[in-house]
Amino acid sequence: MNEAFMRKAIELSIDNVKNGGGPFGAVIVRGDDIIATGVNRVTANNDPTAHAEVSAIRAACEKLGTFNLEGCEIYTSCEPCPMCLGAIYWAHLDRMYYANTKHDAADIGFDDSFIYEEIALTPDKRRLVSRELLRDEALQAFRDWTAKTDKTEY
Repeated sequence: MNEAFMRKAIELSIDNVKNGGGPFGAVIVRGDDIIATGVNRVTANNDPTAHAEVSAIRAACEKLGTFNLEGCEIYTSCEPCPMCLGAIYWAHLDRMYYANTKHDAADIGFDDSFIYEEIALTPDKRRLVSRELLRDEALQAFRDWTAKTDKTEY
Protein backbone atom coordinates (compact mmCIF):
# COMPACT_ATOMS: atom_id res chain seq x y z
CA MET A 1 0.00 0.00 0.00
CA ASN A 2 1.47 3.33 -1.08
CA GLU A 3 -0.23 6.62 -0.22
CA ALA A 4 1.70 8.45 -2.95
CA PHE A 5 -0.03 6.35 -5.60
CA MET A 6 -3.41 7.09 -4.06
CA ARG A 7 -2.59 10.77 -3.94
CA LYS A 8 -1.81 10.55 -7.67
CA ALA A 9 -5.22 8.94 -8.35
CA ILE A 10 -6.92 11.66 -6.30
CA GLU A 11 -4.93 14.38 -8.10
CA LEU A 12 -6.00 12.91 -11.44
CA SER A 13 -9.65 12.96 -10.34
CA ILE A 14 -9.47 16.59 -9.24
CA ASP A 15 -7.68 17.70 -12.42
CA ASN A 16 -10.14 15.76 -14.56
CA VAL A 17 -13.09 17.73 -13.15
CA LYS A 18 -11.29 20.91 -14.23
CA ASN A 19 -10.77 19.40 -17.69
CA GLY A 20 -14.40 18.50 -18.34
CA GLY A 21 -14.43 14.92 -17.06
CA GLY A 22 -15.94 13.09 -14.14
CA PRO A 23 -14.41 13.11 -10.64
CA PHE A 24 -12.54 9.81 -10.96
CA GLY A 25 -8.90 8.85 -11.43
CA ALA A 26 -6.96 5.58 -11.36
CA VAL A 27 -3.34 4.50 -11.29
CA ILE A 28 -1.96 1.04 -12.07
CA VAL A 29 1.41 0.22 -10.57
CA ARG A 30 3.87 -2.63 -10.57
CA GLY A 31 6.26 -2.48 -7.67
CA ASP A 32 7.33 1.14 -7.33
CA ASP A 33 6.52 2.09 -10.91
CA ILE A 34 3.39 3.67 -12.35
CA ILE A 35 2.47 1.62 -15.39
CA ALA A 36 -0.59 3.60 -16.49
CA THR A 37 -3.19 6.11 -15.38
CA GLY A 38 -6.77 6.76 -16.35
CA VAL A 39 -9.48 9.32 -15.78
CA ASN A 40 -13.21 9.36 -16.38
CA ARG A 41 -13.95 10.65 -19.90
CA VAL A 42 -17.52 9.35 -20.31
CA THR A 43 -19.08 12.66 -21.32
CA ALA A 44 -15.96 14.13 -22.90
CA ASN A 45 -15.58 11.12 -25.23
CA ASN A 46 -19.25 10.12 -25.48
CA ASP A 47 -18.18 6.68 -24.26
CA PRO A 48 -20.08 5.10 -21.34
CA THR A 49 -17.18 2.68 -20.79
CA ALA A 50 -14.54 5.40 -20.45
CA HIS A 51 -14.33 5.10 -16.68
CA ALA A 52 -11.01 5.80 -14.98
CA GLU A 53 -10.33 2.18 -14.04
CA VAL A 54 -11.18 0.79 -17.47
CA SER A 55 -9.08 3.48 -19.14
CA ALA A 56 -6.13 2.70 -16.87
CA ILE A 57 -6.48 -1.04 -17.51
CA ARG A 58 -6.55 -0.49 -21.27
CA ALA A 59 -3.46 1.70 -21.12
CA ALA A 60 -1.57 -0.72 -18.85
CA CYS A 61 -2.38 -3.71 -21.05
CA GLU A 62 -1.27 -1.84 -24.15
CA LYS A 63 1.96 -0.71 -22.51
CA LEU A 64 2.81 -4.16 -21.16
CA GLY A 65 1.56 -6.04 -24.22
CA THR A 66 -0.67 -8.37 -22.21
CA PHE A 67 -4.27 -8.82 -21.10
CA ASN A 68 -3.15 -10.19 -17.73
CA LEU A 69 -2.06 -7.63 -15.14
CA GLU A 70 -0.95 -10.08 -12.46
CA GLY A 71 1.80 -8.47 -10.42
CA CYS A 72 0.09 -5.07 -10.66
CA GLU A 73 -2.13 -3.12 -8.30
CA ILE A 74 -4.73 -0.45 -8.92
CA TYR A 75 -5.26 2.71 -6.90
CA THR A 76 -8.56 4.39 -7.67
CA SER A 77 -10.03 7.56 -6.29
CA CYS A 78 -13.38 5.86 -5.71
CA GLU A 79 -14.70 2.37 -5.03
CA PRO A 80 -15.33 0.97 -8.52
CA CYS A 81 -18.71 0.57 -10.15
CA PRO A 82 -19.81 -2.95 -11.18
CA MET A 83 -18.36 -2.59 -14.70
CA CYS A 84 -14.98 -1.45 -13.42
CA LEU A 85 -14.90 -4.05 -10.66
CA GLY A 86 -15.56 -6.71 -13.29
CA ALA A 87 -12.75 -5.32 -15.45
CA ILE A 88 -10.39 -5.34 -12.47
CA TYR A 89 -11.14 -9.01 -11.85
CA TRP A 90 -10.80 -9.88 -15.56
CA ALA A 91 -7.44 -8.07 -15.66
CA HIS A 92 -6.22 -10.19 -12.72
CA LEU A 93 -4.89 -7.24 -10.77
CA ASP A 94 -3.39 -8.38 -7.46
CA ARG A 95 -4.85 -5.68 -5.24
CA MET A 96 -7.17 -2.71 -5.31
CA TYR A 97 -7.08 0.36 -3.12
CA TYR A 98 -9.79 3.04 -3.23
CA ALA A 99 -10.40 6.37 -1.52
CA ASN A 100 -14.04 7.49 -1.79
CA THR A 101 -16.70 4.85 -1.21
CA LYS A 102 -19.61 3.91 -3.46
CA HIS A 103 -21.81 5.68 -0.90
CA ASP A 104 -19.80 8.89 -1.34
CA ALA A 105 -20.32 8.53 -5.11
CA ALA A 106 -24.05 7.96 -4.66
CA ASP A 107 -24.24 11.14 -2.56
CA ILE A 108 -23.14 13.19 -5.61
CA GLY A 109 -25.34 11.38 -8.13
CA PHE A 110 -23.20 8.38 -9.15
CA ASP A 111 -25.41 5.68 -7.65
CA ASP A 112 -24.56 2.21 -8.96
CA SER A 113 -26.76 0.31 -6.51
CA PHE A 114 -29.43 -0.31 -9.14
CA ILE A 115 -26.87 -2.18 -11.29
CA TYR A 116 -25.84 -4.40 -8.39
CA GLU A 117 -29.53 -5.10 -7.76
CA GLU A 118 -30.21 -5.85 -11.43
CA ILE A 119 -27.26 -8.26 -11.68
CA ALA A 120 -28.72 -10.31 -8.84
CA LEU A 121 -32.01 -10.80 -10.71
CA THR A 122 -32.74 -13.44 -13.32
CA PRO A 123 -32.84 -11.94 -16.83
CA ASP A 124 -36.64 -12.10 -17.00
CA LYS A 125 -36.92 -9.91 -13.88
CA ARG A 126 -34.52 -7.15 -14.99
CA ARG A 127 -35.62 -3.73 -16.22
CA LEU A 128 -33.64 -4.27 -19.42
CA VAL A 129 -35.78 -6.47 -21.63
CA SER A 130 -33.69 -9.45 -22.68
CA ARG A 131 -34.58 -12.75 -24.29
CA GLU A 132 -32.57 -15.75 -25.37
CA LEU A 133 -32.39 -16.01 -29.17
CA LEU A 134 -30.65 -18.54 -31.49
CA ARG A 135 -28.77 -20.26 -28.67
CA ASP A 136 -28.35 -23.51 -30.63
CA GLU A 137 -26.65 -21.65 -33.47
CA ALA A 138 -24.49 -19.62 -31.11
CA LEU A 139 -23.26 -22.75 -29.32
CA GLN A 140 -21.16 -23.53 -32.40
CA ALA A 141 -18.63 -20.87 -31.38
CA PHE A 142 -18.40 -22.49 -27.94
CA ARG A 143 -17.88 -25.93 -29.48
CA ASP A 144 -15.18 -24.49 -31.74
CA TRP A 145 -13.49 -22.85 -28.75
CA THR A 146 -13.60 -26.06 -26.72
CA ALA A 147 -12.05 -28.03 -29.59
CA LYS A 148 -9.36 -25.44 -30.34
CA THR A 149 -5.96 -26.75 -29.25
CA ASP A 150 -3.95 -23.54 -29.66
CA LYS A 151 -6.23 -21.16 -27.72
CA THR A 152 -4.95 -18.66 -25.19
CA GLU A 153 -6.88 -19.16 -21.96
CA TYR A 154 -8.02 -16.18 -20.01
